[in-house]
Amino acid sequence: MVKDLFERIQQNKGPLGKWAKHAEGYYVFPKLEGELSPRMKFRGKDILNWSINDYLGLANHPEVRKVDAEVAQEYGAAYPMGARMMSGHTTIHEQLQNELAEFVKKEAAYVLNFGYQGMVSIIDALVTKNDVIVYDVDAHACIIDGVRLHHGKRFTYQHNDIESLEKNLQRATRIADETNGGILVITEGVFGMRGQQGKLKEIIALKEKYNFRVLVDDAHGFGTLGATGAGAGEEQGCQDGIDVYFSTFAKSMASIGAFVAADQDTIDYLKYNLRSQMFAKSLPMIYTKGALKRLNMLKTMPELKERLWENVNGLQNGLKERGFNIGDTNTCVTPVYLEGSIPEAMAMVNDLRENYGVFLSIVVYPVIPKGIILLRMIPTSSHNASDIEETLTAFEAIREKLVNGTYKRISAAVSQAMEG
Repeated sequence: MVKDLFERIQQNKGPLGKWAKHAEGYYVFPKLEGELSPRMKFRGKDILNWSINDYLGLANHPEVRKVDAEVAQEYGAAYPMGARMMSGHTTIHEQLQNELAEFVKKEAAYVLNFGYQGMVSIIDALVTKNDVIVYDVDAHACIIDGVRLHHGKRFTYQHNDIESLEKNLQRATRIADETNGGILVITEGVFGMRGQQGKLKEIIALKEKYNFRVLVDDAHGFGTLGATGAGAGEEQGCQDGIDVYFSTFAKSMASIGAFVAADQDTIDYLKYNLRSQMFAKSLPMIYTKGALKRLNMLKTMPELKERLWENVNGLQNGLKERGFNIGDTNTCVTPVYLEGSIPEAMAMVNDLRENYGVFLSIVVYPVIPKGIILLRMIPTSSHNASDIEETLTAFEAIREKLVNGTYKRISAAVSQAMEG
């Protein structure tokens, strides 16, 4: 007998979905209110916000808001209508692409209307069933979903482990020889949970021994790393070795959209084969012209990145001085690792928000191993020394409560209520 397709959905909500009844609206899908800034409101209370990726503070910058408003007034929200290939292409899109390519030191670039679907489509377009993909096991979900579309072989290597990568390149080489295919290595410029830079320089050095191409997702590196802000490749002095460079506008650019940059031949190929872009509406003018303004500010206002790193160093050094484990982050992403269960983590975050006015992201299993709580903070150029000191004081208080069992007692009561 054929089962009802939805029977599984009704019985198993998934590792995160099973918490929905108790978590939704507070721990997940929270509703922040007010203008985007370090100080916002949550459920009517003032909170200090460490949970938005507005690295350079452009989201609510008066110059940015002025341009966005002017473009909306001139073009509305819809223009241009249609996909780029049919009726949605403009000289403004071309200008943005040219300026982005120059900024990240590549021959050409192509603007995408979304980052996630853009990365999925880039991977799908770059490889055939004869090719082999080798990618970091900690890759972002957009990379994983892109790899899932691949009909050929794919291997993961241990996170940022060059020895593991080389072993998998040897496997990939044997298979590619048999299938008459090629090899694509995929990594991130900055890993968004742990905050480490991908080992781009070491990966690229392996090209001397193996024949492969490199795709880098630099969503968290673009605008924050490198002398000019061109990202992790510039920071590590190996931008030339990145074959395909990708970043979203949703972090440092505080907007919607993304881009891919490479040599001219590769971009010419991608723009005719990226299904998520060929069959999707063009990026509206409000985001396209808005991105030009934001990019100009990245290039002409180095003080934004300088202020960002003052806050990053202040927060991370303060945490380390107080004995907190922030792993080996070498970027703006600031993780704090604590030991505890999911209910304990929920009790801790509730305490932070309700009693200390600190709002941040909580990451638990299955994103990270069981028994670990990751409190993830994103410093921005809009934060200040007072924000950092207030947060450090709150962290010392919650650590004491975690150690003395306060959250365990609270979580036990929560678990009992859930089971009931």
